[in-house]
Amino acid sequence: MRIWTLHPKYLDSRGLVALWREGLLAQAVLRGKTSGYQHHPQLTRFRRRPSQIGAIAEYLRVVQAESLARGYRFGAVKIGRARDPGSMTVTRGQLQYEWNHLMAKLRIRDRERVTRLKAVKRPRPHPLFRIVPGGVEEWERVAGATRHRTPTVGGCYEVVPGVDRMGARRR
Repeated sequence: MRIWTLHPKYLDSRGLVALWREGLLAQAVLRGKTSGYQHHPQLTRFRRRPSQIGAIAEYLRVVQAESLARGYRFGAVKIGRARDPGSMTVTRGQLQYEWNHLMAKLRIRDRERVTRLKAVKRPRPHPLFRIVPGGVEEWERVAGATRHRTPTVGGCYEVVPGVDRMGARRR
């Protein structure tokens, strides 16, 4: 499950469809309608909201609007009616980590999109998120790297490839 911090406009069609499905799954999990994915780290930030169901609904409304802008018809009736008008903070490091992750995916499946996105210097977040300084979020599963045990500003962890959890170099 990947609930992108990035604005959905950057996703290719395959990524946008996957985000919609995963967002609906996240909504079902937060509503208690499924037994799977209960402890998925991507849901941590939504669970911290006063109205977690409202927060995921707000998230899905933006994804659904992006689908309409591209000529798709993701069903708005599938989105809960709850509201949560506030924003959620996410770190600059998380946004950058996701940008790099997306670009790696797109290099494999949509090189033309990569070419168009090369001009983006500071990717925009999904409108639900407000960016704050910091490293990769503590809930992110980072492939190929570990985090130092000491959190940086905002409860995030620095990601250092080739370094173990105690800060020692791996061989």
